[in-house]
Amino acid sequence: MTKKTIILTAFIVLKLLVPFLVISDAYDLQRDEYLHLDMAHHLAWGYASVPPVTSWISWLIYTLGNTIFWVKFFPSLFGALTILVVWKTITELKGNLYALVLGATCVLFSALLRVNILFQPNSLDILCWTAFYFMLVKYINTQKPAWLYIAALVFAIGFLNKYNIAFLLIGLFPAILMTEHRRIFIEKHFYGAILFGLILIAPNLIWQIRNEFPVFRHLKELAATQLVFVKRSDFLKEQLLYFNGALVVIMAGLFALLRYPPFRKYILYFPALVFTLIVFTYLKAKSYYAIGLYPVYIAFGSVYLESFLQNGWKKYLRPIILLLPLLLFIPFYGIIFPNKSPQYISENPKPYQKFGLLRWEDGKEHILPQDFADMLGWKELAEKVDSISLTIPNPSQTILLCDNYGQAGAINYYSKNKTIRAVSFNADYINWIDTSQNIINAILVKEDDDEDKERKTEQALFDTVYLAAKRINSLAREPEISIYVLRGARVDVNKRIRDEIHAKKYGTLGE
Repeated sequence: MTKKTIILTAFIVLKLLVPFLVISDAYDLQRDEYLHLDMAHHLAWGYASVPPVTSWISWLIYTLGNTIFWVKFFPSLFGALTILVVWKTITELKGNLYALVLGATCVLFSALLRVNILFQPNSLDILCWTAFYFMLVKYINTQKPAWLYIAALVFAIGFLNKYNIAFLLIGLFPAILMTEHRRIFIEKHFYGAILFGLILIAPNLIWQIRNEFPVFRHLKELAATQLVFVKRSDFLKEQLLYFNGALVVIMAGLFALLRYPPFRKYILYFPALVFTLIVFTYLKAKSYYAIGLYPVYIAFGSVYLESFLQNGWKKYLRPIILLLPLLLFIPFYGIIFPNKSPQYISENPKPYQKFGLLRWEDGKEHILPQDFADMLGWKELAEKVDSISLTIPNPSQTILLCDNYGQAGAINYYSKNKTIRAVSFNADYINWIDTSQNIINAILVKEDDDEDKERKTEQALFDTVYLAAKRINSLAREPEISIYVLRGARVDVNKRIRDEIHAKKYGTLGE
């Protein structure tokens, strides 16, 4: 085993271990993770919230035992593979050991450590962006059409994981037109690769068409509830935080693309970055959407700095620049991971407030960072619902209806009662409700902001309605959740549910 292989293996092992070391036992999974895990039981070519790849990984996690280990393993694996791709990119750019270690260090001690602790599409999205840019480097160097088809495959995987990768092409195409590489538009294999990619993503596109493009409804809801609070200036400022220890390397990479002769053929990467950031900024995108842009520029910068810092007094800067990512990451270690108890954070909010971590998607300041608050109280909720569901007669004729996907997903993940599965009119659960049941009982899981706390609506529909329990956690995103039991339906509950589903999807009641 060579020295380079040993060092690369050490980086990958460390990257794989981190998610298991930085999360306190005080936290459960994050609300999005529960929804994604539940997709294993509803495999399809598309979902209202994400494309299908997440469900395939969820199915694999479920097959492997559905334990927390596997939930954390896959995003960590994608992070480790991102380091590997950056390593391979540096090798392709003729970088040697210093450049390889610098690039791997910059990627390791970055926002990816934070992203890779959650089972969300973001980890694979960043990997696919990085891999696509690597395939483009390979094509530029070899002019072999095979790399175009491999790039199309990577794009298809990325697209079927998260539509965000479409912005890669939006920024890349005008950049290609500005450079000598525009001749690719007359290459037959370029269009063959496009066709190949379209064939791979076609099942999802067909699913979107058949379901009247739920992705647009999702984007509309996202824009109205979250992106409306995003400031364009904040988007740009937060770009500086994700790879703060690698800023010198990234800037060196951008400079090298403009002035370093060996990188002249890669000049398209400079305008590609600019165009992509302009589009993201104009659309008021969430700042983390752009994380996948930067690893390839770390590769360029690492190779350039290896050459630039070779001689004279500059060589003494080599260890400083190599240590910079770690040194600048250390102050963030204590605040970007859920490694402190919720009580500690609530009593010591200043470090979190300083870096804007207490500002949620609603634009307001809260007690905990949003993701941390989203990791509290779920297991307790499931246990309370479990104990109540075991007392309900006719479980096969009982619906467990939650206010949101977090509640439904958490209950389904932790519950030992497999007869009654939680559903919701929220997110993808609206498509998973079985309307063929003859429902006579219901369990309602309601948020604390629910206006009808006396359940007057349900009292007209059921013989018995009562509050069975509450789950209270003042630091959770949902501090108070009420659990109601409804018995003895007086009306056709199924029809009411079908009407509600139609109204939620299309804004009107069904026939």
